[in-house]
Amino acid sequence: MKKILYILLILLLSLDFAMATHNRAGEITYKRISESEYLYEITIVTYTYTLSAADRNELEVDWGDNSPIYYIKRESKVLLGDNYQRNVYVGEHRFNGIGFYEIVMTDRNRNDGVQNIPGSVNEPFTIKTTFQIHADLGFNDTPILETYPIDKAKVGETFIHNPSASDLEGDSISYKLTECLGENGDVIVGYTYPPASDSIYVNPINGDLIWDTPVTTGIYNVAMLIEEWRDNGNGIKIKISKIVRDIQIEVIESDNHSPNITQVNDLCVEAGTLINFDVVAYDQDNDYIDLTASGTPFLMAFPADFIITTDIPGFSVANFNWQTDCKHVADQHHQLVVKAKDHDNLDNFVDYMSVRMKVVSPAPENLSLSPTNNTMNLTWDACECSNANGYEIYRRENLYGYVPSNCETGVPAYTGYEKVGRSNGFSNTTFLDNDNGEGLKQGYIYCYMVVATFDDGAESYASEEACSPLERGLPLITMVSIDSTSSTDGIIKLDWAKPSKFDTIAGTYQYKIYRSYGFWGNNLSLIATNNGINDTTLTDNKLNTQDSAYSYKIEFYRDNVLVGSPQVASSTFMHLFPSDNKITIDIEKNVPWFNTKYIVYKYNNDSLSYDSIGYTNNTTYVDSMLKNGVEYCYKLKAVGNYFIQDIKYPLINYSQEDCEEPIDTVPPCAPIISLEGDCDLFVNYLDWTNPNNYCANDVVSYNVFYSPTIEGEMEIIETLDLHTDTSFIHSPSISMAGCYYIQAVDSFNNALPPNSRVCIDECTYYNLPNVFTPNGDNINDLYKPGPYMFVEKVDMKIFNRWGTLLFETVNPDILWDGKNQTTNKLVPDGVYYYVCDVYEHRLSGIEPRNIVGFIHVVGGNNESTPQN
Repeated sequence: MKKILYILLILLLSLDFAMATHNRAGEITYKRISESEYLYEITIVTYTYTLSAADRNELEVDWGDNSPIYYIKRESKVLLGDNYQRNVYVGEHRFNGIGFYEIVMTDRNRNDGVQNIPGSVNEPFTIKTTFQIHADLGFNDTPILETYPIDKAKVGETFIHNPSASDLEGDSISYKLTECLGENGDVIVGYTYPPASDSIYVNPINGDLIWDTPVTTGIYNVAMLIEEWRDNGNGIKIKISKIVRDIQIEVIESDNHSPNITQVNDLCVEAGTLINFDVVAYDQDNDYIDLTASGTPFLMAFPADFIITTDIPGFSVANFNWQTDCKHVADQHHQLVVKAKDHDNLDNFVDYMSVRMKVVSPAPENLSLSPTNNTMNLTWDACECSNANGYEIYRRENLYGYVPSNCETGVPAYTGYEKVGRSNGFSNTTFLDNDNGEGLKQGYIYCYMVVATFDDGAESYASEEACSPLERGLPLITMVSIDSTSSTDGIIKLDWAKPSKFDTIAGTYQYKIYRSYGFWGNNLSLIATNNGINDTTLTDNKLNTQDSAYSYKIEFYRDNVLVGSPQVASSTFMHLFPSDNKITIDIEKNVPWFNTKYIVYKYNNDSLSYDSIGYTNNTTYVDSMLKNGVEYCYKLKAVGNYFIQDIKYPLINYSQEDCEEPIDTVPPCAPIISLEGDCDLFVNYLDWTNPNNYCANDVVSYNVFYSPTIEGEMEIIETLDLHTDTSFIHSPSISMAGCYYIQAVDSFNNALPPNSRVCIDECTYYNLPNVFTPNGDNINDLYKPGPYMFVEKVDMKIFNRWGTLLFETVNPDILWDGKNQTTNKLVPDGVYYYVCDVYEHRLSGIEPRNIVGFIHVVGGNNESTPQN
């Protein structure tokens, strides 16, 4: 009776495999039905083996939202030839709301004989698609995949496959090669990519799967990860879906050859341009060629045409013709995928060619500027593309001379332009730039460009640059120069250019001059009033110019009514920083003009005057080759200008005078450490370089820092008082793992803090024997580890072959006497297995290390009864 049942069981299992060995390729896609109710239509496409008895009318689907398992019905099936059948299953599902969802379909099993999947006939076939319902990014449909994921390849010939993915919502698509999935949606155990003479990879931009080249016949499966990205409105791409598409490729030996398509270069055109080119395919075996095309150009309003113009043996030509339109403007390229398939009597091979085409909006035209004293009004013509959703305005000081290169949309950062505002709406073609209410500053030429924007993040070409200064309706400060340095009697001279707009306008004019300590005018107070439009100078006395900068603002009045005031301008101030044989001069100022250089003067004790020693275009200057302990005195002359006409040129302003003595405050560089551990002798060997040989000349000692963990505080464990002593041997007490830092100390006691460290973690000291003889002879009667160190505790469990726990302990010595802890009886002779977590002192602290193994018990209880 038992034998009959066993035979029936085998027959049932065999029948089940026969009914299930059929899945070859497939993918899951979706599209939204109702945005308000989170209702989606899910489509699962599988490609199955027609010679298998299995033919599913429905598939089990996990929606990824903890709802009950659902069976999705088959809507259609089509025989494709070569024992392939295409099955389309369609169902609807209402998701819970905002969140991530992973739709998974698993069906038993794959077809037999897949070369890179061990025992493929026993492996479940799994495909999945992950997507995000996002509160801010809107709803979404997955890309459309127009090419079937089944193809033939020839041994020794490069194979190309392309999924022809199109996204009508303008989202970007990227591609990756990935592993095929099996049980629980995990990567199949033992899965390998197909063998290649060179490589197999996926082009991340156009989706070409390239196998260069197949070397062995047979059926192979690979998977392609197709990821969809959407702009969040701030220029950041957010991943909103990913499809794992399973692809099957049959590699054969054949006398036939694949057709070849002549590559067409990618294109970028302005909306309204006619794209027209021929696609040419050849076949060296003189077979007829089928040319087909797919992609977004055929799925949009005003679609493209693809017409066969020549079809003769071995040669086929098709004409691609697309009249582009503003509706085709997109942030992403439109992709055309052409497939060539030959008509060999025995074996049909294919070739693919992809062309990426970007359609760009024309630039806004006729940008004009109307300046006032402190604002700029911009106007321009509406964009030719009425589907633009608005305009972005960019500004910089002075003309750049920008001419966009082909397909360079928007305003590149390298031009120095910065976005200053936005005008929403296609017909809203004006913008007032008042620097966010602060008012534009006098003395500059302001230049602008305007860019049209679109819903998907696309940008037009930038407009031509338009530049203008502000109206000269306010005074311009041109001088804040220190004439005398003193802590009590310092003098600063001021000068400003009058507002020329009022030269011919009658009225009573007045300047009010305000002063503040520091650079930014934070505490301004009135110090003087000048009457008359031509009274544009002031000498400010009794100042502490030795220790402080001063800043000034000038208000301009006409007939006792404030017209306005220019920005604050400060004096130029030096900060001196002495170090070893040098003094660094840092220059600080706040001025509305542009300083082109700073001339540095140093006091000459022989001539008793300041001599020029050099200049800098930056705000730092280093005077080196000095003697430590000797005083050196400096002052600066700043040379600058405005970028507008009728202002004096150049602008000259002096800093205060200041003195310092060089002193050695620079620590030597950190030595380069080499670190080795000797696990047998329990020591770590440190060697390091001597900084006196390459970055210093006065290192006198070293401090050795140590921490037993990577995050622990470094502490000095040794000081070596000879600069030539560049090695150290350390015997740690807690663990062989540890981190070290060598601090070099110079003759002025300068040293770098121990910010970096070199670490080691190589030794383990806990090993367990595999034989144990609890026979009472006092030899090997207790199961215990070999000699060990640095172990905090263990979690040791010993099991019999039925999985029954016989013994457990946390004692690192273990000391098992061979008895079942439950029955207190010796276990029978035999093989037992253990699982042991060893808690050791490592770099990160106390960490468990898991070890497993077998124990052969000999000379214990000779009974064979299991010890449960």
